[in-house]
Amino acid sequence: MARQGQQRVRETVTASPPIRPGMVGGRYQPLTQREMERIHATILDVIEKIGFADAIPSMVELGTAAGGWVDDDGRLHYPRALVEDIIAKAPRSFVLPGQDPKYDMELGGGRVHLGTGGAAPFMVDFESGKYRPSSTADLYDIARLVDTLDNIHFFWRSIVARDMPTWDSIDLHTVYTCMHGTTKHIASSFNNGASVRNSVAMLDMVLGGEGEFRKRPFCSMACTHVVPPLRFAKDSCEAMEAGVRAGMAIGIISAPQAGATSPVTLAGTIVQSMAECIGGLIFCYLIDPNCKVHLGTWPFLSDLRTGAMSAGSTENGLIVAGCAQMAGFYNLPGSVAAGMTDSKVPDAQSGAEKAATVLMAANAGSSLVNEAAGMQASLMAACFEAFVIDNDMLGAVMRTVRGIEVTDETLAFDMIRDVVNGDRHFLGHPETLRRMRTDYVYPDMGDRTTPNVWEEAGSLDIRERARQRVSETLSTHYPEHIGEALDQKIRGSFEILIPREAMRPGNGRW
Repeated sequence: MARQGQQRVRETVTASPPIRPGMVGGRYQPLTQREMERIHATILDVIEKIGFADAIPSMVELGTAAGGWVDDDGRLHYPRALVEDIIAKAPRSFVLPGQDPKYDMELGGGRVHLGTGGAAPFMVDFESGKYRPSSTADLYDIARLVDTLDNIHFFWRSIVARDMPTWDSIDLHTVYTCMHGTTKHIASSFNNGASVRNSVAMLDMVLGGEGEFRKRPFCSMACTHVVPPLRFAKDSCEAMEAGVRAGMAIGIISAPQAGATSPVTLAGTIVQSMAECIGGLIFCYLIDPNCKVHLGTWPFLSDLRTGAMSAGSTENGLIVAGCAQMAGFYNLPGSVAAGMTDSKVPDAQSGAEKAATVLMAANAGSSLVNEAAGMQASLMAACFEAFVIDNDMLGAVMRTVRGIEVTDETLAFDMIRDVVNGDRHFLGHPETLRRMRTDYVYPDMGDRTTPNVWEEAGSLDIRERARQRVSETLSTHYPEHIGEALDQKIRGSFEILIPREAMRPGNGRW
């Protein structure tokens, strides 16, 4: 009978997991409707009356043809009517494909997905615990670690491969190592338009030939197209244009720092960040009305005592939740950055700051919550064991996004009556067995044993348990997402500098 009960539980798990990517958020609303309307009106004023500096020629050409103008100071302005028209017509939802279709993500409609991101120049060394420069091999290792972590739904590059000789080489190797390490949707930044086109040629090769990537764009672009406040970044805008023309999804990212490169007020920073993203959206839409764009409002906070970035602050959680709400106000896919602790290692401070900010962002309904796993020291470093620990945290966050279902069945009147008149406990009730896996999320790294059992098992804390998991995974999980023959073809066409041997078991790194 016990075996039959376990089988029923397993069947239920397969049919209805407690959490999944794309669950609908939006229950947390720090802004009222009236407040969002006032923010919207101010965004329109900023775009029309202040405008943007350093627009690239194609941006000026398309913008002025659509009704914009360039003032005597060279700033590009867009009229309110044009802005509102493009917001009304821009795609409301779209799919970010995985290399494997089971990881496809539909953005829009408040569907929430949690993943990585960042451009950390350092790694927390697994052996010494010291900070050291990040490398291409680190990026590959992170990708294949994330490949095994169910609550990390997508993989945007989290570190910069500092061992590469040029920025173009960094871009190529980022895409190469990410797609080798995981079949989840991947994303990277690109230095310029030529780098985008080079990477798309490699992605076409992976999918079977020229033009195939446009049909299944499993790699998207994280494009910081502005230098706050309100100044376009030339090379990034050229990369953004190349990406749109190649059919690549674009995260148009504004990352101001409140009190430094944006207003000290939270509402003012939301205004500026959203205005900067909408400025990018207009350009992408004028290139291709069917563009796949999400508004990447990624503002940060300053610790005003020092001027340093404070990515783990409570205010950062509030501000990204407000940005997520504004994307919902426009009914457009949006992304924010949360989970960026100021702590240097995955300790109690790290866990508290990450959980608080990711919780706010996800429950506000952000389409993508980036940088939500693995990052330390205000995005300066990535840490292997932090990805494993944060995977637990992200599962708990997604359970809060799911919320509490209130139905005739879940109100449980009949169950209460049956138990009161019967065994007087619920542990053996069929509904308890049925729902123990479909309604509850259980931690993988978190410890729920008694103190005695914990001591007998070695008294390990969560970081020590995570280190064991990292070591086990990275010693054995060398996925063959890109076959040997195809990899040789890629290496024959592009200058791939990471040795193939470094991506196989027995390489001496783990």
